[in-house]
Amino acid sequence: MDGKKRTPIIIDTDPGVDDTLAILLAITSPELEILAYIVSFGNTDVHAAYDNIYKLYQAIGRHIALHPEDAARFPNFSPTVPPLLAVGPEGPLEGGRHFAQYFHGRDGLSNISERHPDLNVDIGRLSFCHNFQPVKESGVEVALRLLESRPDRSITYVVLGPMTNLAQLMREHRQTVVDKIGRVIAMAGALDVPGNTSSVAEFNVFADPYAAKELLVPTDLASGLPLDRVVLAPLDITSSHELPFPHYAQKVDSAFKSTAQPSNADGKSPLVHFTSSVFESMREIMLEWGKDALELHDIVAIWCAIENPPEINPVGGLPGMSTGWAVAERSFDIERTGEITRGMFVVDRREDNTAYAPGANRAEVQAQLDLRQLGHGLLESTALPARVEIEDPGLEQKQQKGVACLVETPGPSVLLRLLTRRVWGIQ
Repeated sequence: MDGKKRTPIIIDTDPGVDDTLAILLAITSPELEILAYIVSFGNTDVHAAYDNIYKLYQAIGRHIALHPEDAARFPNFSPTVPPLLAVGPEGPLEGGRHFAQYFHGRDGLSNISERHPDLNVDIGRLSFCHNFQPVKESGVEVALRLLESRPDRSITYVVLGPMTNLAQLMREHRQTVVDKIGRVIAMAGALDVPGNTSSVAEFNVFADPYAAKELLVPTDLASGLPLDRVVLAPLDITSSHELPFPHYAQKVDSAFKSTAQPSNADGKSPLVHFTSSVFESMREIMLEWGKDALELHDIVAIWCAIENPPEINPVGGLPGMSTGWAVAERSFDIERTGEITRGMFVVDRREDNTAYAPGANRAEVQAQLDLRQLGHGLLESTALPARVEIEDPGLEQKQQKGVACLVETPGPSVLLRLLTRRVWGIQ
């Protein structure tokens, strides 16, 4: 990167559709140095997710073989020191496993393994030794080794799936993490908007609410992550960042339609064939929900890592952010066992000045405010119920520091241009 310092990152991921696109962005970003992929359960089972790393790298390799002039566009594809590839947790800290195969498919990539067998990988036959290094160490052991081998507070740990591996790492080696971690960026949670797995829960937290609570709002205030180095990217900010499928068809693959007209490798680059094959089923699912676009949840987390290295000093006890980015401190608890609220970020709206008013749906309120060009507040209830004293003070949540939640990025259009340019080479 012309002598500029790169940010070393560990990517903790459950490669489904948006994870894979996020990893593609990381591979094409010279600002980053990918140290490891720790593959977790989540969007699908851990072994299918693990295979998806191979499928992605195979597609990039085929593209570069046909278009060697594009090799420079993928600075992290064949690095001097290949990233480690480790198998992470197969399930949550407690409770049963929940997958998102209803959305990402059995293989995690919209079932391309069945629909496009040409994209499958014979792992035993092909070598990826110049691209990544599979290891037998656990995800915890890999993360620990990397943290100990690098200067203090230099590594960014990016969580794109359930937070299980990071919670296990904290349980076993908390002091090392506190001393060594530079920054944690996690795509997790929903505060003032509905969930995407249930009415109240975002999937990554729903999949392991025990891990999320231990890390972000622990019962013991002396445990948990060092919150001055943690940035959450919740659905509140990620959902507005999209890859519109008409844009993709116009700019990248004019033949892109749906599974009714599946991608044909002839006449297009191997990478475009791969992404179109992954997107075609996802497009049908999103259209059922009234949206012809892919929401870029995990891509926002990687973008945040690109633009906000650990070297930026904290401000007011919160992580420092680059120009165009902003975080707000939010206080909440996390429901672990609720019958219908598992994974919910429970915001105490009696005291949180950054929360929308009781009963308000942030997305609907903001749409109405924008429609009428009104400032915040006129369309919202400001009513607060009187507090009822309780006999057991232990039922009240202990005062603790809030979590820095991303509330501003340079904008969805900026990310869309960046993604289109870096991943597909389209200006």
